[in-house]
Amino acid sequence: MKISSTILKNLVNADRICSVISRLTFVLFSICCTLLTFNPIPISAQEETAKMNESRMRARDAGIETGIFRPGPLNAITDVEHVMVGHKTIWRGDSIRTGVTAILPHRGNLFKEKVAAAIYTGNGFGKLQGYTQVEELGEIESPILLTNTLNVPKVADAAITFMLGLPGNEDVRSINVVVGETNDGALNDIRNRHIDAPDVFSAITSASGGMIAEGCVGAGAGTRCLGFKGGIGTSSRVLPASLGGYTIGVLVQSNFGGILQINGAPVGRELGVFSYKDKLPYPDGDGSIMVVVATDAPVGSRNLKRLAKRAMLGIGRTGGYASNGSGDYIIAFSTKNTRHSTETRTRKSETLNNSAMSPLFLAVIEATEEAILNSIFMARTTKGIDGNISRALPLDKTISILKKYRALKHNEKLPSWNN
Repeated sequence: MKISSTILKNLVNADRICSVISRLTFVLFSICCTLLTFNPIPISAQEETAKMNESRMRARDAGIETGIFRPGPLNAITDVEHVMVGHKTIWRGDSIRTGVTAILPHRGNLFKEKVAAAIYTGNGFGKLQGYTQVEELGEIESPILLTNTLNVPKVADAAITFMLGLPGNEDVRSINVVVGETNDGALNDIRNRHIDAPDVFSAITSASGGMIAEGCVGAGAGTRCLGFKGGIGTSSRVLPASLGGYTIGVLVQSNFGGILQINGAPVGRELGVFSYKDKLPYPDGDGSIMVVVATDAPVGSRNLKRLAKRAMLGIGRTGGYASNGSGDYIIAFSTKNTRHSTETRTRKSETLNNSAMSPLFLAVIEATEEAILNSIFMARTTKGIDGNISRALPLDKTISILKKYRALKHNEKLPSWNN
């Protein structure tokens, strides 16, 4: 049977039209899939996110100066030479607010070049991986990783994989990774453990010196502190040359309860946000904090533990009180006198005398206090799982309260040796 040229032409055109329609359908389908899978913050959360865009600043930028010692150039843990920090923030949909933060004492192979370290437990309601070997040997041989409570085993597993894969570790059969945590379950879908090995690798490999992101980043994405949104915060102190010229750096993952005070001013009380308000347990009564302390001072593990203990006083200055359900851990290390795994039988190194530790004690108290304040000042209002919202500290009201109590710029007239 012959088909007329007109009919054939119409069939060809129809086929082309169908082809075009098919391609358009595929394109539209692809766009829809992309929107459904790629959109990390749905409309409901986007509306809340818009409210988060108020200007945030660090505590010192707001006129708050704590203590007597000056901060380093960056006022961060990375003021300690060689120390690096990396974050992987996991923020998806309306219920995933978590992440990983990695602190590296140096860029080299930490298993081969260990650092002197110690861990102090203020209150032990927590899940700190790798504690006993640090306690026994007084050294750390892996990056320090912070995350949420239920992801500690997954992060530790990924950290082991990362360390075993480093050149030079081909024959390693035992490695001690250090992983700390706080519980971000009030804002994050913690039970489904949304952290995988690539997230851990990303936090480690992206670590660098320089400025550090603070607030709702990395392991601080879903934390709360002293009734407000908490997160990652950092600060540093540099001793004057007459006291050794050493640097102390602190990084915190803040997630604890109490009554916020700044330079002695009762900010939490004035704002009406604090634990046990109206004699009822406030939701933030419990909680935790991870504190990482770094120094370039030649300090051994025994005095590093003494140094770590003093960080608890910095927590207390901000209004924390180590509640029953709080995991308060301080991990301290020194970048001086790196220990090689192929050590000779004996090793010579300089070590500070006990009598030289007092200035470092004061410095770590001050840096811890300011790091916590920075974690709150830099955090933004966050909406998370079940519609829960953690409000950012209202900066304007806070500054007004500090002016009322004359708590701003209180140490402008420091001794000349500290300039």
